Amino acid sequence: MYYVYILTNYTNSVMYIGMTNDLTRRISEHKSGLIEGFTKKYHVHKLVYFESTEDVNNAIKREKQLKGWTRAKKNALVETVNPEWKDLSL
Repeated sequence: MYYVYILTNYTNSVMYIGMTNDLTRRISEHKSGLIEGFTKKYHVHKLVYFESTEDVNNAIKREKQLKGWTRAKKNALVETVNPEWKDLSL
């Protein structure tokens, strides 16, 4: 399985979209600060949305698609499954 996911920070003011084949491991890496870069710098550790597919190419296409969306459209997507913006990794 491949996962496309959205992370945000504590105040939901910053978003990060990523793709992985092991969602549990990847979220753990983000939360522990093992990943240098954007998510570590801006404390983007809260999983608010994810979807899965068996096709890696579809996951890559979906990740790129979501990254091209406006913030309002990304917010609406999150709110379809997680209206309270809770951390789904807990």
